[in-house]
Amino acid sequence: MRIRIENGRVLDPASGRDEIGTVWIQDGRIQAVVPAGQPKEPLGEQPEGRDMPAEIQEIDAAGCWVLPGLVDLHVHFRDPGFIYKETLATGARAAARGGFTAVCPMANTNPVVDTPERVAELLKRAETESVVRILPIGAVTKGLAGEELTDMAGMKAAGAVAFSEDGKTVMNAALYRKGLEQAAALDMVVMDHCEDANLLKESVMREGTPAEARRVSGVSHASEDVITARDILLARETGARLHLCHVSTGASARMAAQAKAEGVRLTAEVCPHHFTLTYEDIPQGDTNFKMAPPLREKEDVEALRQGLKTGALDVISTDHAPHSEEEKARPYPEAPNGIVGSETAVALAVTELVETGVLTPLELADRMSFRPAQILGLPYGTLREGSPADVTIVDPAAEYVIDKNQFASKGRNTPFHGRQVRGKVLYTIVDGKIVYAAEEEEHD
Repeated sequence: MRIRIENGRVLDPASGRDEIGTVWIQDGRIQAVVPAGQPKEPLGEQPEGRDMPAEIQEIDAAGCWVLPGLVDLHVHFRDPGFIYKETLATGARAAARGGFTAVCPMANTNPVVDTPERVAELLKRAETESVVRILPIGAVTKGLAGEELTDMAGMKAAGAVAFSEDGKTVMNAALYRKGLEQAAALDMVVMDHCEDANLLKESVMREGTPAEARRVSGVSHASEDVITARDILLARETGARLHLCHVSTGASARMAAQAKAEGVRLTAEVCPHHFTLTYEDIPQGDTNFKMAPPLREKEDVEALRQGLKTGALDVISTDHAPHSEEEKARPYPEAPNGIVGSETAVALAVTELVETGVLTPLELADRMSFRPAQILGLPYGTLREGSPADVTIVDPAAEYVIDKNQFASKGRNTPFHGRQVRGKVLYTIVDGKIVYAAEEEEHD
């Protein structure tokens, strides 16, 4: 079967394309992109020995954006070990519903993804359990214990695309430097969770009020910024490719910009909750607003937005982190950190960044598709002819209210339930196959 997506605004950062046109998909590849005003049928003959498929599935994308499939560098699928929170299958369906065609599950499962065998097992399961591409992240230290480095070379050979301790920081700087050296020798990215555990001990919220959040914020800024500074220095020294996860402070954003200007091999991500909310938005005791790093101040939100605009901060990732309702119902100090994000990221990015003029639609496609794929050195994030047929179709004008009860994820822990937004994912196509269609969901 061939797929013809016509009348849409085709946004391809890799080629700089931003125009109305028709996208042809065949055999899991982008066959052609035909600008409006030219014959809809792509030129050129079929490869020798291959007949033209008779059946064509047509998608009218008038008024919509046709983007390269979105790539999320940062998710937690909780499988294996915590499948009451999320499974590989439910996490993948949530990602597809959110427009993501490829996702990077972090290693903090049980058992931890810290060996070549566990990387291979995850990829094997993904073949039958996931509707999106699974790009495994291997642990930096065995068991995420921060004491002994993993077999990075073996995990790379098994299919890991990067390494991370996300959820924790390797507090032993000497050990982390050795890890960065190993990753540099393999030309692999290390995704960095910047949070000083010792400073963090002083910043536990006793109550979930804005006043407490403000008090804590002053301390927790330092807990992020100290490790950001440390690890930038280590990356400079080792030549490693360092990626800063969930940047949330203005100081870390400025350090990232300076380090990149000085030639450090650095990239960085921002999550929608951090460029949308501040500590002032936290209702008293509402643990759906509890996350790590925490919500910051207005000045930080503005710095993150400007960092995304200038490119000092490279990508938008979700840090999708589902928890059960029972866990989130605990008192504020005892409730786990984290919110779900796969199914709200596009709408928040459109509403908060595109509608406000921070990013153009093409820049949004860059931050959520092309640049994440480039960081990992993978052939996704583009609509160029011959590239994998991963496509996301978004109606940027669609207005709706976020309803957590409609999520495909098992997690309902979101601070955005009931929020009015614009920007709805209509189709997600992976490897030339439609894995999510909003119209089918509406008919169920």
